[in-house]
Amino acid sequence: MKLTAQVKLSTESGQHSILLKTLEEANSCCDWISGEAFREKVFSRFSLQKIVYRRAREVCGLSSQITIRAIAKVCDAYSVNKETRVKFKKFGAFPYDNKNLSWKTDKKIVSISTINGRLKIPYLCGRRAEQLLQGKRGEADLCFIRGEFYLFVSCEVETPDPVDIDGALGVDLGLNNIAVDSDGNFYSGSHIVSIQKRRDRQRARLQSKGTESAKRVLKRLSGRETRFVKDVNHQISKQLVERAQRTGRAIALEDLSGIRKRVRASRSQRRRLHAWTFSDLRQKIEYKARLAGIPLMLVNPAYTSQTCSCCGHVSPDNRKSQDTFICVKCGFSAHADHNAAINIAGLFANQPHVGSQVPLA
Repeated sequence: MKLTAQVKLSTESGQHSILLKTLEEANSCCDWISGEAFREKVFSRFSLQKIVYRRAREVCGLSSQITIRAIAKVCDAYSVNKETRVKFKKFGAFPYDNKNLSWKTDKKIVSISTINGRLKIPYLCGRRAEQLLQGKRGEADLCFIRGEFYLFVSCEVETPDPVDIDGALGVDLGLNNIAVDSDGNFYSGSHIVSIQKRRDRQRARLQSKGTESAKRVLKRLSGRETRFVKDVNHQISKQLVERAQRTGRAIALEDLSGIRKRVRASRSQRRRLHAWTFSDLRQKIEYKARLAGIPLMLVNPAYTSQTCSCCGHVSPDNRKSQDTFICVKCGFSAHADHNAAINIAGLFANQPHVGSQVPLA
């Protein structure tokens, strides 16, 4: 399994300006290559390299390895959409591999190719990143974020064999409660809503000003909100996986496809719904489960909110409100999200074929 290690480069002033110029010229080269690729309608890496490599070296004046990585970056960008010419940001992230980036992890130093040759730069990282870097390292992206340089490194991690399990911990995803498990634990809190509402008001005030300084603050707020969401998702995923591991169960998670269409939201809730990165939460649950050897299954959530987890009766009338579930047949009552989570766990336990097993690669 591949995980990403983040390291911060401790550049001196001269190194800082060289790296910045390297990013600028590398992305300018990507722009030139992108124009040629779009004009020739050639998006395969090796085919494009045959066409543009020599001219790119002459036009852009970069080293062979940086030019080759620029070609690869352009092809990756066109793999998403070939109908529109791709343009690259002036200081956008740029990929490195083991031919133009080497590591001395014992001394915490990287040797990185630039427009001025190789630079040896010390780096800083946390304990988790340090452990990841001891394994097999793959491609790394050089990024310029808020005036600092970072490397985001793809690292190969061995995963344990799946553990023996007895049943599953069902997880229902939603808006008022980001996640609810089948044991009745609610993973959310009013503080999340209050923080987002406060930032909404702050964003509205800044947008009404329309000044350049207000736009800079808005950009900074956007990054802060993204980090906030990811941190909450990290905490939720950690607690879910730890609970499943502690109780010897798999995790049954609803398939996230179309969650924004499924979840009914009031006007005031819509922005929060579309701002929340459910895919990020699912990815965090998945990789933490893999590291723990916990099987993860995705199940179709259809009718889980209308089905009584006690008697199995299905009716839209069972859902009395956003939060309340009362079965019209047997009278069973519960929080609607908790009832749905129990049903999701039941789909794993009783009908495992309805879900798709996520492999522990």
